[in-house]
Amino acid sequence: MILASAPFPSVVLTLAAAAAYAVPAAGAGRLSDRAARTALLLGWLLHAIVLALGMFGTPPRFGFAPAISITAWLVLTVYAIERQMFPKLEARWALAGLGSFAVLLPLVFPGSELHVKTSPWAPLHWALGLSSYGLFAAAVVHAWLMTRAERSIRHAADPQAGVPLLTLERLTFRFATAGFILLSATLLAGLVFSELLYGPGHVVRWDHKTVFSILAWLVFAWLLLGRARFGWRGRKAVRVLYVGSLLLLLAYAGSRFVMEVVLKRPA
Repeated sequence: MILASAPFPSVVLTLAAAAAYAVPAAGAGRLSDRAARTALLLGWLLHAIVLALGMFGTPPRFGFAPAISITAWLVLTVYAIERQMFPKLEARWALAGLGSFAVLLPLVFPGSELHVKTSPWAPLHWALGLSSYGLFAAAVVHAWLMTRAERSIRHAADPQAGVPLLTLERLTFRFATAGFILLSATLLAGLVFSELLYGPGHVVRWDHKTVFSILAWLVFAWLLLGRARFGWRGRKAVRVLYVGSLLLLLAYAGSRFVMEVVLKRPA
């Protein structure tokens, strides 16, 4: 059983983190703001410890499920910071549910062991890639909130409820722009410095990961160009963002899922 391969302390912390996240997710509207915030913070802290144990444990492991777990933790980090600046930002229940699912996923799909001979520069490359994942995921969350706000306006809801639509739109594109910069740095490092990152003789492979990553980069470049040149906004911009994010998800998490789960081979 895959669950049995995880160290017992990690399993306990993972289950505790999932339970803490589940409190605000299941108790939305019934918990006080302070209680929900405390449970979410506890889940976030336990989640961070679980990630550290997975990345720096013996042996360290990585795969599509840990990548999704790290991305979810980064999105929750962004939300926690933003909530201090925009108290009306309401996405706690959805993000808590995402965190509960994401922290449990590596128990079932722990990934494969990392190579001990990997270059010391490789973790920087992974950090850039995962950070771009997290920023685009944050952009997607804000795009969803923006769509929800537009729907509320069309139904004549209270305009003072929640974060203003223009603020959500501005935040969405800020995260998309930052994610695009980091994705560009990740691709450049992987294409130009592949031997430095992964050892002599390593050449760039035009596999699914590389192709989907470049396609995602092109879609995001098109989105930002359309925003700057033609003033894209609203549903059109959100759809393009969703397409680029889906391609980026397929680039790493999707290809690793196929290798690890469907084909049962180490990625």
